[in-house]
Amino acid sequence: MSEAGPAPEADGAPLFLLEEVPAGDVLTVAGAEGRHAVDVLRLGAGERVRVSDGRGLLVEGSVLAAEGSTLQVHVLARHDVPAPEPEFVLVQALPKGDHGPLAVDLATELGVDRIVPWTAARCVTKWRDDRIDKGLAKWRSAARAASKQARRPRVPEVTAPMSTRQVIGLLGDVDLTLVLHEQARRPLAQVDVPASGTVAVIVGPEGGITDGEVVAFRAAGAHSVRLGPEVLRTSTAGAAALAALSARTRWA
Repeated sequence: MSEAGPAPEADGAPLFLLEEVPAGDVLTVAGAEGRHAVDVLRLGAGERVRVSDGRGLLVEGSVLAAEGSTLQVHVLARHDVPAPEPEFVLVQALPKGDHGPLAVDLATELGVDRIVPWTAARCVTKWRDDRIDKGLAKWRSAARAASKQARRPRVPEVTAPMSTRQVIGLLGDVDLTLVLHEQARRPLAQVDVPASGTVAVIVGPEGGITDGEVVAFRAAGAHSVRLGPEVLRTSTAGAAALAALSARTRWA
């Protein structure tokens, strides 16, 4: 039986992610997660752990045994953790090199719920058809690892890459869309942020968002805002915005 409600406060117990969390009073953590628990963390009997399916089911337990690359966990409590409000969506233009996984990592730790890779006009990086799966795998792996680090029972969704036209279509279901732009006059701090619904943050590439993209997003109801006097990297701007939004909603 699972209890519905917010996730219990993190107590330092490590989090392990399984594709499916079985029912019962004892569960097994094996495979890569088990090896990490036993060989890296050196967990032993009696230590507290958490296990999740990454979709909101969170199990609190204690280690019964750690042998080989397998952890046996005694289930102490189960929780059905609801999705947080408001939902945060990051539309992230494809950055250069490894800055994409870095952007995903930081955004995940700061509460993003959905990440949309955006093929903006000025993106230096282009995901050709034969590289989309590889790029998505890196971003999704970063989201999973960061969720474990942050003890999050919900791993953010990383969607397939979208064009500007597709992003505009996505915005039809968004309650507030913010386009980060260094030339915007309105600071993010002056925007009224809803306590529920969906809030999207659009971050451009290293070369910036084009005037045409800004106009198209505004026509779809988006607001251009600036974070502050400094110009942040594309890999960190989204995380900074999410932190500012969380401070006014989820962390308040």
